[in-house]
Amino acid sequence: MLLPIRTSVRPARTPYANYALIGVNAVIFLLSYWPSQAAEPLRSWAEQFMLTPARPHIWQFITYAFLHAGFWHIFGNMFFLYIFGNNVNDKLGHFGYVCFYLAGGVFSAIGHTLVSSTPVLGASGAVAAVTGAYLVLFPQTLITIVYWFYIVGTMEVPALYFIALKMIVLDNVIARFTPNVAYDAHLAGYAFGIIASLVLLATRLTATSHFDLWAMLKQWNRRRQYRDAISTGYDPYMGSGGTRRIESREITKTDVQRQEEPKIRQLREEIADRIYRHNLHEAAESYLELTGLDSEQILPRQYLLDIANQLASENRHDQAAQIYEKFLTHYGNYEYIEQVELMLGIIYSRYLNKPEPALKYLTSAEKKLADPGQLQMCRDEIEKLQKQ
Repeated sequence: MLLPIRTSVRPARTPYANYALIGVNAVIFLLSYWPSQAAEPLRSWAEQFMLTPARPHIWQFITYAFLHAGFWHIFGNMFFLYIFGNNVNDKLGHFGYVCFYLAGGVFSAIGHTLVSSTPVLGASGAVAAVTGAYLVLFPQTLITIVYWFYIVGTMEVPALYFIALKMIVLDNVIARFTPNVAYDAHLAGYAFGIIASLVLLATRLTATSHFDLWAMLKQWNRRRQYRDAISTGYDPYMGSGGTRRIESREITKTDVQRQEEPKIRQLREEIADRIYRHNLHEAAESYLELTGLDSEQILPRQYLLDIANQLASENRHDQAAQIYEKFLTHYGNYEYIEQVELMLGIIYSRYLNKPEPALKYLTSAEKKLADPGQLQMCRDEIEKLQKQ
């Protein structure tokens, strides 16, 4: 048995909308639950609000999600809503989150009615939509889970694998053994949550970051294009005709001559191979060695950013700052440049004790940031620096 108990990311603001949804579900359960009923344990006035696929009423596509068949039913749903909903609430905002939750319940109900004529109740479809959104928005966060078989213990698993493999595939596709469970409503909820969240990120209606699933998919596509290019003999560091252009800087003959040096060419090949194999630590080491030979060497945009992020995660802040600076110099038109400026400002402020460049980059980032949590972090850091 595996049970998630917490996530590694804490919301930047209080998730009032999620708490309100949990409270509304609890109140309606207390008002509607009647365990002495023979069929569904609901009071007579509440039975009309269940979803009955044979003769559905339009309001039932929402009201069914606020009814529950027992204490463990509502406890399980609200527990998972608490675990995954707080961060999604923080990301989408209160109004957006409530709309997303209700839409998840509606799409789950539609999915159920397409394949079943059995009446259904419970928030699990809406909760599945929120959990699917968590998978998209926070795939790389760690979920602490409790396991018990012959022993009891805890371990941390990336959200992408736990939700996708355990909660979706295992619990709702493979192990469909428990009677009276609307597995298809769950799957419809997960599908809505994942697809809708990807659309929100792709259209930038929701602020994206380097760590959500949309960014991971774009990075995978860039690497696929890179692999396809080099398989045809293309050298991304040289381009066609022995010259190439990096942003506004054209490589000169001197640059080309340096690129022909065997050691530099070898290091470039190592960097490309190690990034392709997701070995960012060794890729960073190779790039530092490369810049030691020639400080003008530039990597493709995503590679340079990956290496800067890797060095920052290893607390090698001085080296990370130098590469972030180089990134800003050569890729100043990057679509998420404000996040790079925020990261660089925090490094200068918290770790390198350089308030002047910290204020410069934080002030610039503040004007562009859209994510509420990042914006608040930026403002807090600026305020702290101004008080010094």
